Amino acid sequence: MKTLYVSDLDGTLLRSDERTSEYTNQTINRLVAQGVMFSYATARSFHTSHKVTAGLNAKIPLITYNGCMVVDNVDGSFLLRNFFDNGVREVMKDLFAHGVYPIAYGFVQGEECFSLLPAKSSQGVLDFNQTRRGDRRYRMVDTEEALMEGELFYLTCIDREEKLLPLYHKYRDRYHCVYQLDLYSHEPWLEIIPPTASKANAIRQLKQTLGYERLVVFGDGKNDVDMFDMADEAYAVANAVPELKARATAVIGSNNEDGVARWLEAHAQPWR
Repeated sequence: MKTLYVSDLDGTLLRSDERTSEYTNQTINRLVAQGVMFSYATARSFHTSHKVTAGLNAKIPLITYNGCMVVDNVDGSFLLRNFFDNGVREVMKDLFAHGVYPIAYGFVQGEECFSLLPAKSSQGVLDFNQTRRGDRRYRMVDTEEALMEGELFYLTCIDREEKLLPLYHKYRDRYHCVYQLDLYSHEPWLEIIPPTASKANAIRQLKQTLGYERLVVFGDGKNDVDMFDMADEAYAVANAVPELKARATAVIGSNNEDGVARWLEAHAQPWR
């Protein structure tokens, strides 16, 4: 039976140094060459995920921005897109009214970029920005109107819990929202993405497009719950949160033990 294997990236496929190991890269490259269909699903963009998986050069589809896009691992070309409609601008105006100024991801004049308004950004957003200096997608704006420009597909809010949690509860039934502490900075993050965009929906679209029948997934965090619930088999790495382990078929080795790659090497079945 044709099986699609999908792993989360941060905390699952990546080790704690935010890199895939040489063993993981070599194992997945070899299995894909043998006919195994593998993908990873991440909140990262193609640009940042490609950097941290350097050495993983198999021609595979990648689910990026938590399902807003599916792109080709080799050249970054789009396979699928899930974007906001124009209603997102009213949401952004509401965020501004509550003193929250997100990082807005979109396409402005045909170019992919992430925009922020430094004069009103939280310290968390400014700290995040420092980690992205030199990224060609960086776009600094000086008005709220400019922050709302373009074809938008992802909003990242980094601020205090008392500001973000009410907004999460307000919009979680209208959009796909994730509220959690960031894995690396431990800052409160609220991510708002289109209702059609989620890891689970992108996997569903990819599975249908490729004609695969079974789904096996791997993850570590709360934002992996939706893909765990839709999978035929779901494996939590040893460092996963308890909520995910409770949904898992089994618990495997941790991210620092290359748990996903070792499971794939032992169990993944190729299809030609």
